[in-house]
Amino acid sequence: SPQERAAVYAMFAVVALEAMLNFSVPLYIQIVQGRSPLATAIAMMPFNLTVFFTAMLIVRFYTRLTPRQIGQYGFVLCTVALLWLAFVVRNDWSAGPVLIGLVLFGIGQGSLVTLLFNVLVTSSPKEAAGDVGSLRGTTNNLAAAVGTAVAGALLVGLLSAIMLGNIAASPKLTPELQAQVDLDSINFISNDRLQTVLAETTASPAQVAEAVRVNTESRLRALKIGLLIMSGLAFLSILPAGRLPNYHPGEIPED
Repeated sequence: SPQERAAVYAMFAVVALEAMLNFSVPLYIQIVQGRSPLATAIAMMPFNLTVFFTAMLIVRFYTRLTPRQIGQYGFVLCTVALLWLAFVVRNDWSAGPVLIGLVLFGIGQGSLVTLLFNVLVTSSPKEAAGDVGSLRGTTNNLAAAVGTAVAGALLVGLLSAIMLGNIAASPKLTPELQAQVDLDSINFISNDRLQTVLAETTASPAQVAEAVRVNTESRLRALKIGLLIMSGLAFLSILPAGRLPNYHPGEIPED
């Protein structure tokens, strides 16, 4: 039915957005901030705990809000959270502002995952319960894979475009120096790794400092634009959420 298709589309969108965030934030923490994988796991813990508890507690609102309202509010929260993260990320670690964005996104994501599965279950006959579970698993796996791939391609593409533009605009990074560095495979690297690469070239200390500046600014700008694009995708996902059922659980017909 149209409502079931809307639930599947919305489920795909929210899981894909979660995968994109789970790719982008660790990339930001480990590469831009230069922190360890353990520090990254600790930094992501508030988000994961928020999703866990929200997924359990959202059922308390089913008697007061319809699935359509919860779905729309959930995607609005995800949109606001991604917009917030796009504006607060900095090259220096600021746990408080980033934590707010992760918690907001966790509330939206946790409420949506539980809600959308419940919509599929309640709109299907009992004998189709196995099919609903299979559909949910397939949708989640596909969305997670697509979200991660899109986030990687998006961020690396943005980084390449921004960095090449900044390199071309910098008079210190001469064509002779550029010829000594492989600019065909630009990726997110730490400043220490960049300095190691430039140590094998004829770059002067001033050129190394300029390259580090370009790398630092380009990484951060690519992440910010990437988060802004993700917030736009979350905003568009409000459309399928608007086609979810508009009834309270007690109003679900027995047939």
